[in-house]
Amino acid sequence: MAGEINIKNGVDWITVILYLSLVIVGYLNIYAAVFNPEDPIAFFSLQHNAGRQLLFLCLSSIIVVLILFVDYKVYDSFAYIFYGFMILALIATIFLGSDIKGSRSWIKLGSFSLQPAEFSKTVTALALAKFLSSQTVNLKKFKDLWKAAAIILVPPIIIILQKETGSALTFAIFMVVLYREGLPSIFPALFLGFVTILVLSLFYSKWYIMGGLILLGVLFWFLVFSKRDRSRQNLYNLLGLYLLFSTFTLGLDFFLTKVLQPHQQRRIEALVNPDADPLGAGWNVNQSKLAIGSGGFIGKGYLQGTQTKFDFVPEQSTDFIFCTVGEEWGFVGALVLIALYLGLFTRIILLAEQQRDKFARIYGYCVASIMFFHLLVNIGMTIGLMPVIGIPLPFVSYGGSSLWSFTILLFIFLKLDAHRSFKV
Repeated sequence: MAGEINIKNGVDWITVILYLSLVIVGYLNIYAAVFNPEDPIAFFSLQHNAGRQLLFLCLSSIIVVLILFVDYKVYDSFAYIFYGFMILALIATIFLGSDIKGSRSWIKLGSFSLQPAEFSKTVTALALAKFLSSQTVNLKKFKDLWKAAAIILVPPIIIILQKETGSALTFAIFMVVLYREGLPSIFPALFLGFVTILVLSLFYSKWYIMGGLILLGVLFWFLVFSKRDRSRQNLYNLLGLYLLFSTFTLGLDFFLTKVLQPHQQRRIEALVNPDADPLGAGWNVNQSKLAIGSGGFIGKGYLQGTQTKFDFVPEQSTDFIFCTVGEEWGFVGALVLIALYLGLFTRIILLAEQQRDKFARIYGYCVASIMFFHLLVNIGMTIGLMPVIGIPLPFVSYGGSSLWSFTILLFIFLKLDAHRSFKV
């Protein structure tokens, strides 16, 4: 029971310290992003993002207490119920959500807004862990594989209907969890193939890609397959792969022109050719790279960043918070921040591997995977290696929905781990 667990001794304090370090770094840099030397603001002013973030942090502490004092069995027993309610909330948001920059993924609550899509990742992780922890589930069986795929795919499909494609892409990282739990290696290989084609399609014509696939297939047939392996069945397998990848290549045109919003299309174009629209779609990334580069090795000093102070980078306290770190703290500060994240991920994975309960272990891998995806994509956006898709930096970017969702995601796992520590 919840009351039987001594929180002081049961919770992994190394993880808690890493969490607190990240939220403190986040708050300091959010304050730096909105600070104006000619009109200094108070740390606690709710008129600015810094003050509001401090309020979100206080509410997060209440959330942490509630999570730790709720019986750990709730997260396993009610995982599907939480998932069902979240699906209903996501659907309702399509019709009730406010239109913010072309996306209908936000629910207005007075002067604040809440984004259900952020919390859907936690609930999906719980539902997936619940399903995969069943003793009868085997991902090598077609029916079980498709059930797991349905759990993962339903939320992002609804989120795409909200025109929030960036958040939907996060769910692709659950492939790592499935692979850890026995997914046949052919599926990750196919996934990597699709990702490779997606990247190539940004630079080359679809006809070049399809021609390259034919050449690759021929080389594979003659150089990889021995004469003994050149059977009719393997030939059919190669043809099937070619049709699959070709269909995907042709379908990308529809995705890029019909599914993605115009501003998202411009962002992808800016990734391929940053100089095509330097004052438009390419402005954010170019200014972000300039800010990070100007920080040098040790940075300009806290509250001394010129790019930061004069609003050269839009969304600098949210999606582009990393460029504030780079400008004011330099390469050293950015490296320390990344080290904190890697320490957190490593700790979560180590704890996950120690779990006696399969549900807790799978959920732990979900936590680490989701956060790693956000870190990878967010930093990739700010340095121009990935398109700008609105992915926040965990615990560091401004925003109540982001902070609370990651806090819930992490501390549910810490609650499950705390029970492990006391289980005989």
